Amino acid sequence: MKDIVKFIDGLPLLLKVVLALPGIDGIAYGIYRIAKGRIIIGILWIVLGFAILWIIDLVSVLLYGKVKFLV
Repeated sequence: MKDIVKFIDGLPLLLKVVLALPGIDGIAYGIYRIAKGRIIIGILWIVLGFAILWIIDLVSVLLYGKVKFLV
């Protein structure tokens, strides 16, 4: 699981932004949150990430360069 976190943290900013786009965000950052130990939040992100939660990740990645909220 730590390998997944290191991999996503090491990606260039452009790829992190692509992963934060709708449709991809729910899976990519949902698995990222599960790997960080936030199992319930990760599962919710996988289910609800397609609809609205991707906006939070996109803003976070653009402002901070990484996912910061609910991680």
